[in-house]
Amino acid sequence: MKYHFITIEGNIGAGKTTLAHLLAKHFNARLILEEFADNPFLPKFYENPQQYAFPLELFFMAERYKQLKELIHTNDLFQRITITDYLFTKCLLFAKINLPEEEYRLYQKLFEIIHQQLVQPDLLIYLHAPVNKLQQNIKKRNRSYEQSIPDDYLMNIQQTYTHYIKQHNVKTLFIDASNADFLSNPKHLQVVIDALDQDYDQGQHYFTLP
Repeated sequence: MKYHFITIEGNIGAGKTTLAHLLAKHFNARLILEEFADNPFLPKFYENPQQYAFPLELFFMAERYKQLKELIHTNDLFQRITITDYLFTKCLLFAKINLPEEEYRLYQKLFEIIHQQLVQPDLLIYLHAPVNKLQQNIKKRNRSYEQSIPDDYLMNIQQTYTHYIKQHNVKTLFIDASNADFLSNPKHLQVVIDALDQDYDQGQHYFTLP
């Protein structure tokens, strides 16, 4: 394995956590998963976005930082690979979508102070799925507070991610997850495992699943 720190990203319902679990098992990697369920503002945000967006995003940033800062201080001899199901920059991307301009500028200042203290991933895996596929997955996993997420919100997230990846020339495996079923179709998982055995230049490298 050429990569020691791999991050999986994608829209809500793209399959990030499922793929992270499977890759961590395959590579005997340390797995760091976003603890979104612990955020007390999440259900409130979906009911009243304007009132709860700022505390929601602050809580997420604090929790993500708390998880990822441990990478700076730990060196597990038996698990040399770390896989996460979120990119810390996700904080800023969602804040840009959810916050009004003045709150976003304040949030951005805090983010920049914290971000420079963290280890950055060697490689990003981005799962790109159309909104109708995302909505199917959201309904299937049946979290009550997610069931009324509008298509426009998902589309906005999608565009924000892809713009960031292209603008910053992030080293990314950009996977078309339109028909992805990593749990039930071993060939889909194998595409990703094989892709991780190669060296890549900066920028996006596109993969489709059989």
